[in-house]
Amino acid sequence: MYANATQTSQSIIPAIGRILMAAIFVFSGIGKALAPEATLGYIQSVGLPFASLALVGAIAVEIGGGALLVLGYKTRLVAAGLAVFSLVTAFVFHNAISDQNQLIHLLKNVAMAGGLLQVVAFGAGAYSLDAAVGRKAAPLAA
Repeated sequence: MYANATQTSQSIIPAIGRILMAAIFVFSGIGKALAPEATLGYIQSVGLPFASLALVGAIAVEIGGGALLVLGYKTRLVAAGLAVFSLVTAFVFHNAISDQNQLIHLLKNVAMAGGLLQVVAFGAGAYSLDAAVGRKAAPLAA
């Protein structure tokens, strides 16, 4: 009924999972790039300094990290970075938990970080650049 670890690591499922997780980052990054004024206003509204730099950084992390996650390149490191990014943005931008919409966004970001930590723990899978170049699937140190 359930696949063993060898079958799972050779399946397409990890690649599909990476694509699904990356989609929100890539689309969000593209949205920020196409409408920077709205994002700048949001960054400034929470009092962060260097809003323009934060915008450029967010676009780079979301589009770049999302693309690398899809490709499965340096996947564990990229997933760890995106997990940290998700948690930081959750607690900086979505901390008004008395607002149900903000609470949902906070929980969404926390859930995304959880999924990304699964990638950190188990790697990119067989259909990835990491597998193609023979990177070892050793987990990051705990």
